[in-house]
Amino acid sequence: MTTPAAAPPPAAEPTAAQPSRLSLVVVPTPQPPLQDERIPVRLVIPGVAAPRPAHAPGPRPQRAVRTSAADDFGPSWSSRVDLPDVHHTGRRLVTLTLEALAGRRPLAQLQPLTSPGVFAAISTGRRPQWCAQGNSPLLVGTVRVCEPVDGVAEISAVARRAGRAHAVAARLEGIDGRWRCTALQIG
Repeated sequence: MTTPAAAPPPAAEPTAAQPSRLSLVVVPTPQPPLQDERIPVRLVIPGVAAPRPAHAPGPRPQRAVRTSAADDFGPSWSSRVDLPDVHHTGRRLVTLTLEALAGRRPLAQLQPLTSPGVFAAISTGRRPQWCAQGNSPLLVGTVRVCEPVDGVAEISAVARRAGRAHAVAARLEGIDGRWRCTALQIG
């Protein structure tokens, strides 16, 4: 008769005194490091906003070089430090434009704030129906400002009337020491 074979003893787990047989060997490679390895890793914590770097507007694109004194006449670009507060001007532009389109203010009051092309489009174009009709008050929300280039600002706001919200966006450029609207979109 045969005797039953004894079961092998259970494998012992490695402990602190007994090191693991696996080890990591780092082998240097002759290639340059990947782009990912040069950028430090930032941890993302759920619910906490990551800090953003401060925005610095870029330089204004250079125009053609002036060759004579006769070219000095006409509008000239203004730097941001030479211009008034863009938030105040943006709110004023949005409010005046919507009041003029509603018929509560003369369109001529928009002329100093807008470029000739924008003023012509406002005065000859059709008025939005929501703006021209009704007597309910027109409320302009917070004006948001983005300055992509020195002396240029893009603004947006939400106008509310009769329970409905409408978007307003404009591009302001610093010309002759003041902001002028060069593009306007009313939704």
